[in-house]
Amino acid sequence: MSRRQTALAAAVLAGALALSACGGAGGGAGAAETIKLGFLGDLTGESSGIVVPARNGARMAIDAFNATNPPKKIEMIEYDSQGSPDQAVPLVTKAVQQDKIVGLLGPQFSGESKAADPVLEQAKIPSVSSVATNPGLAQNGWKYFHRVVASDAEQGPSIARFLVAAKKPGKVFVVNDDQEYSVGIADAVNKELAAHGVATQRDQFAQAASDYSSTIAKIKAYAPDAIFFGGYYSQGGRLLKQVRDAGLTALFSTGDGSLDVGLINGAGQKAAEGAIVGCPCAVPGPKSAKGELKKFFDAYQARYKVDPSTYAPEGHDGATAFIKAVQAGNTTPESINTFLATLSFPGIAKPVQFQPNGNVVGDTIFIHQVRNGKVELLGTSKEAKLG
Repeated sequence: MSRRQTALAAAVLAGALALSACGGAGGGAGAAETIKLGFLGDLTGESSGIVVPARNGARMAIDAFNATNPPKKIEMIEYDSQGSPDQAVPLVTKAVQQDKIVGLLGPQFSGESKAADPVLEQAKIPSVSSVATNPGLAQNGWKYFHRVVASDAEQGPSIARFLVAAKKPGKVFVVNDDQEYSVGIADAVNKELAAHGVATQRDQFAQAASDYSSTIAKIKAYAPDAIFFGGYYSQGGRLLKQVRDAGLTALFSTGDGSLDVGLINGAGQKAAEGAIVGCPCAVPGPKSAKGELKKFFDAYQARYKVDPSTYAPEGHDGATAFIKAVQAGNTTPESINTFLATLSFPGIAKPVQFQPNGNVVGDTIFIHQVRNGKVELLGTSKEAKLG
């Protein structure tokens, strides 16, 4: 054998060994191939309390699937955007171009979704968000965008109608910070209140602000029967504390971005007592969880040593949507996206079926209330009664 032939044979042997080590094109001796699914959201930032549970729920679903030793396993790669649209775009770009994901769970917040979804759309990578609720996300003509929660076009009006029925307010002060989600849900609530003849006044502050004295002064002067805050619990907790410190006793209400114990911690238990929190999700307690939700509650509690909170079931459902696509033999982004258009399954939290614009079918909104230092589920917005 010539020196050239010897070198060629060595190269072929090295290539064969490399293929054997990684399972090869056919998966090797019983080894399962792996496809990559991304999860992008605020995992360590100030609003991570409503994203980490969704990540945990997704992880449970994927781990359970991989434990069945399927022909193709799913590797979930986490991307921590800290809720920032500026961080989300390069992270999504990395996920698509470098990590070669076939789908993304997220982006989880509306602002980062607005910024990063165009990257996914151009790359033809399907996404399923468990948290993003801004109505405008479904109005862009995107073909690869999906979410397993109702939008603020349903959430905002439902919360407003609940306030009208439960409190019969003459005046409501609507306030929000300047984040994409915050403005959207406040707009929706304000519009619905006006449609019911309720007088409103608006104010907005910067996300980074911590002293809301200007807003507090306006609320005091308006003397409303109720206050609605559009935004996340980090800002909501501080606002609620300052509202109560100023001697204001009006009913405080907010949306899903503040459905976290962080609202209570930020405001203090006494100040938070009685606050109303709406959500296109039901956060069950040990007594209110039933059926599949009870099974999920117990499994989550056993694994993470805490009760599942906001969007944990939706995180599980979002991952399950991708899992069902893979189980049906779809492992490329295009085939997965085509499958998602026909998908329908019961879900842990609610039935999951996507409309052509990516919105989930169904618009049930749930009402929660802070009682004795805990957030308790009151029921649907049509059935819930103030405590």
